[in-house]
Amino acid sequence: MKAIRIYEFGGPEVMKYEEAEDPKPSFGQVVIEIKAAGVNPVDTYIRSGAYVNKPELPYTPGTDSAGIVVETGPGTDRFHKEDRVYTFGSVSGTYAGKALCLESQLYPLPDNTSFSQGAAMGIPYGTAYRALFQKALAKNGETVLIHGASGGVGTAAVQLAHNAGCKIIATAGSRMGLELVQELGADFVLDHSQPDHMQKIPDFTGGHNVDIILEMLANANLARDIDVLALRGRIIIIGSRGKVEIDPRVLMVRDSLVSGMLLFNTGENEMALIHENLINGLTNGSLSPVISTEMSLKDAAAAHIKIMSPGACGKIMLVP
Repeated sequence: MKAIRIYEFGGPEVMKYEEAEDPKPSFGQVVIEIKAAGVNPVDTYIRSGAYVNKPELPYTPGTDSAGIVVETGPGTDRFHKEDRVYTFGSVSGTYAGKALCLESQLYPLPDNTSFSQGAAMGIPYGTAYRALFQKALAKNGETVLIHGASGGVGTAAVQLAHNAGCKIIATAGSRMGLELVQELGADFVLDHSQPDHMQKIPDFTGGHNVDIILEMLANANLARDIDVLALRGRIIIIGSRGKVEIDPRVLMVRDSLVSGMLLFNTGENEMALIHENLINGLTNGSLSPVISTEMSLKDAAAAHIKIMSPGACGKIMLVP
């Protein structure tokens, strides 16, 4: 099979497209033939060596994918050959023609969902669901501000918040992105390339401000987020690329909460609940991942450059 292999940390050019041995399952493991692999920003952080938890070199990147079960090892009983599945995690990496996975890393892919859409579920939809409902405890009627709403996690969050009956303020950095999030259910959209865009929020909320903020770039926005929080508002930090200075007194006055989250810290029971709800959403059609680009696996380096460029709209997929 073909696979992307990384022998040293660095820029996108360190990803090598080469021949690799087909994986073989042992106890509790399953091999899937990958039809699509999702590209996530965290993949670029790991590749660069900037991520806290570094894999042992050499390695094949990737966490999210979707495909067909081709072989099962002993001690497995949930999945069988020809089953359609999506992954959250793998033993061998997902930027490849096949991936070795623990059976616990696989989830059934409904027939009405494409492989590319399935490969968009693990990190983006898992992160959005956990942030909204397990961390922020979002409720019907609350106002949610979603920064970077046109990206993978953002589009997932807009759909989930809309389904939950929340009022949604969404930011994006391009006309295409603003139109996309509005189509997905955002009630009010803001161009975050405009320096004063958050000053419009109190007018939209009638002075109530925002109950929940999903923050994708805390180093750029956190100080301003606090200024538009409602009483007992919650900020969930999903991403940050640096330090930021805030005034804690504003949080005290508003009795507010700022919480960081990392999807990989999610407990087993919470993760099972997340995917149970996500699969239900795929099955009934209330969730429909937005795929912006499908690229060949050999173009993984270009995909890493593209995902970190401004103006993201939906998910980038690698197709073996």
